Amino acid sequence: MLTMTQINDIRHSFFFKGENISEIAREFKKDRKTVRKYIYQEDWNMKLKAKEIENAFPKLNPFKADIDQWLEEDKKARKKQRHTAKRIYDRLCEKYKDNFNCSYRTVAAYVASKKKEIYQDNSCCLPLEHIPGEAQVDFGEADFYENGILYHGFYLNVSFPYSNAGFTQLFKGENRECLFQGLKNIFEYIGGVPPILWFDDPSTLVAAILKDGERKLTDAFLRFKEHYGFEAVFCNPAAGHEKGNVENKVGYHRRNFLVPVPKFEKLEDFNRELLQLCEQDMYREHYRKDGTHAEIFNEDKKALLKLPDIPYEVADYITVKTNAYAKFSLNGGKHIYSTAPKYANSRILVKITANEVIPLDESHREIVRHRRLYGDSKQESMDWLPYLTQLSRCPGALKYSGIYNMLPDPLREYLEGCSKSERGKALKILASLCIESSFEKALSAVTQAILYGVKDLDSLIAIHSRITGITPQLELVRLPEEIPELKAFSFNAEEYDKAFLKGGANIYAKG
Repeated sequence: MLTMTQINDIRHSFFFKGENISEIAREFKKDRKTVRKYIYQEDWNMKLKAKEIENAFPKLNPFKADIDQWLEEDKKARKKQRHTAKRIYDRLCEKYKDNFNCSYRTVAAYVASKKKEIYQDNSCCLPLEHIPGEAQVDFGEADFYENGILYHGFYLNVSFPYSNAGFTQLFKGENRECLFQGLKNIFEYIGGVPPILWFDDPSTLVAAILKDGERKLTDAFLRFKEHYGFEAVFCNPAAGHEKGNVENKVGYHRRNFLVPVPKFEKLEDFNRELLQLCEQDMYREHYRKDGTHAEIFNEDKKALLKLPDIPYEVADYITVKTNAYAKFSLNGGKHIYSTAPKYANSRILVKITANEVIPLDESHREIVRHRRLYGDSKQESMDWLPYLTQLSRCPGALKYSGIYNMLPDPLREYLEGCSKSERGKALKILASLCIESSFEKALSAVTQAILYGVKDLDSLIAIHSRITGITPQLELVRLPEEIPELKAFSFNAEEYDKAFLKGGANIYAKG
């Protein structure tokens, strides 16, 4: 880069001495393009150089690798489920504890520099006043892993604008059962019901919007509303700003509780954790009022309605028709569930909750229990226990039933290797193994038995016990009556010494 003195000499030679570009290039030993650039340059304002991010914030150097990695991983997550500076700061504090000595402002400045082009928020909100107890409701979208399976889920948010407190619950869907179950969980956790709840116009609640702006509500929502006694208020169409507090809370909950993408074993357990996290989060200073969110939320709690004495059952009941294999379908035929062989080609009642699908018998007793399937892809939930139990009662008809072709290949191979008399026993044992653990683990035991080349049932039970870590209950061994009981033996040191000194003759004589 040329100095300003060199640039001045080049321009002076051109404009005042009348030299051409080629002559100037030879004189100053510079490229013709460079000479031309400075001759015709019009903007001579000083250009400020952006500070290199890598050279800034030296105190953060030991931690930049973590920050950069988290921000890179965010590219694979939803935009609204990426790290904020606050979340990164909290994770660094958790990971390094006393070894992390950087301020939040330092972290925030570095993060802003790293993702300035991705995250920009120029919005401005005006403060609104709300009465204690009033709440707003809305759903957000977030991914999560349950038992290693990725779900594109939804999380219900209930915010209290007066105190800015908020609670959230995560679900696999955005249906009526999920909404009601989430509200019920939150009502029971905070110990009361908000007297006024603001909603959008979801089809799960509103059957139609009438000409005068009135809503025709669904029967299910009316029943839920009357049970808890709250007043439902609905925003005008395309007017989400009317419940701006919960709109902000949707983003806040996602950034603070759902980043990184959560992983857990059971959704219901994680939802209980979420409620506790929401409560812990309230012990921070309110952004506008004096005191913590928790202290101000006490005013909200004073305005809550009393919980009903009778718990509300969040479930839908529908009648379905089963096919020849005793299966039925939901969600337009995309989700298939099993029942039991005796209910083939029948009409049965099915109980549907946010997380489960439970077919019922004629006395409204549970036949089997399935985890509810979600998504638009074709899926099937199969409970083999009733089928194995039924087949064990009539093993001779196994190969002639349609159920036989439904069995997994390893199980069919194992049963084909059994004699007629053994087949019924094998099916009973398989059913008992399913009860002890699960069908998947019982099938794994069968697969390994085939791999080892063993077909006897004792080996199958032993393999299953090794897989599951279940120690079989051993029966008490009783001795036959003709075997006498052993008398208690007592050791006498003096007698031993006498026998030892006399060669043992006396002691043996006594014995």
